[in-house]
Amino acid sequence: MKHISTDVAIIGAGPAGLSAAIQAAKLGAKVIVFDENKKPGGQLFKQIHKFFGSREHRAGIRGYTIGEQLLDEVAKSGAEVYLNSIVYGIFNKNTIGVVEGEKYYSVKAKKIILASGAKENYMAFPGSTLPGVMGAGAAQTMINVNRVLPGKDILMIGSGNVGLIVTYQLLQAGANVRAIIEGAPRIGGYGVHASKIRRAGVPIKTGHTVLRAYGKKEVEGAVIAALDDKWNVVPGSEQYTLCDTICLAVGLNPMSELAYMAGCEMTFIPTLGGHVPMHNDNLETTVPGIFVAGDITGVEEASTAMEEGNLAGVAAACALRVISEEQAREMMNSIRKRMETLRTGEFGERRRIAKASQVEDFNKFQNRIGEN
Repeated sequence: MKHISTDVAIIGAGPAGLSAAIQAAKLGAKVIVFDENKKPGGQLFKQIHKFFGSREHRAGIRGYTIGEQLLDEVAKSGAEVYLNSIVYGIFNKNTIGVVEGEKYYSVKAKKIILASGAKENYMAFPGSTLPGVMGAGAAQTMINVNRVLPGKDILMIGSGNVGLIVTYQLLQAGANVRAIIEGAPRIGGYGVHASKIRRAGVPIKTGHTVLRAYGKKEVEGAVIAALDDKWNVVPGSEQYTLCDTICLAVGLNPMSELAYMAGCEMTFIPTLGGHVPMHNDNLETTVPGIFVAGDITGVEEASTAMEEGNLAGVAAACALRVISEEQAREMMNSIRKRMETLRTGEFGERRRIAKASQVEDFNKFQNRIGEN
């Protein structure tokens, strides 16, 4: 087994992990980023749409272009990126285990940043194991990365931003989207995305759900039905629709397994996707020296993930004392202001309040430790 030492080990080469690497490396820390994929960039290279927000948040730039910009900055920063590398555990004294093919590494890191992202939720119903039922993210990978249509006639389940955006991209790729089905009484994503879908002629059926998928060897159709205000199926509302693919855009769940393994205190926040590691306002968890950034702290947009990565990178550099506390404080305050800008509006307010509860829980944890 090969042994490696570094100042900062970052797990995940998505927008949060790459941003953290850029900041920490530019400030003088030795940084290694690990990612299980063969290409870095995470979700950015699947995102062909232009980002919203301000110029400082790269508004008007397509996701894959932002990914290319981050990779260029990482290369200039001097941070190393290990691909096809699975981090299978975090052990005592900030040591992580990594496997790359048949090679095994033991990595001793002074600080660790978990930027492992999130995974798609699943929805079980009769026929949901048939070929042709897949996550919306999987469909997005097929069309935008592999240039392959997942199917010709598609039923999308979920009207959040992922469901809306992937629906539009499926249309651009040449697929026929029969409808978007949403169990809630109103659309879950931004109105600008929903308007584009409606202009393209795709119906959005709120207050509906999928009851079952049909097919002998693969999806050939589905039954949908209306729901009442108590989420019960309305008798007689069943409708059969032909489709060869059912895409599930029913939320994301933070990938917090490594945080559990490391002994981080966790808290459950449904609006952010489920169990997330408790952390302070510098994104440091209850395990000293382990920081978090991106969707592992709660599912948000890529722009917010990048800012959290920036914050974690600066905080780790400060903890290593490669920069002064005064310099770090100035940089982190600037980053926090940009994050607050991103968290305005209905969706951002809900997430901001949830994040604040994490900080409050963390402070209570710290006080409890002090009392003992």
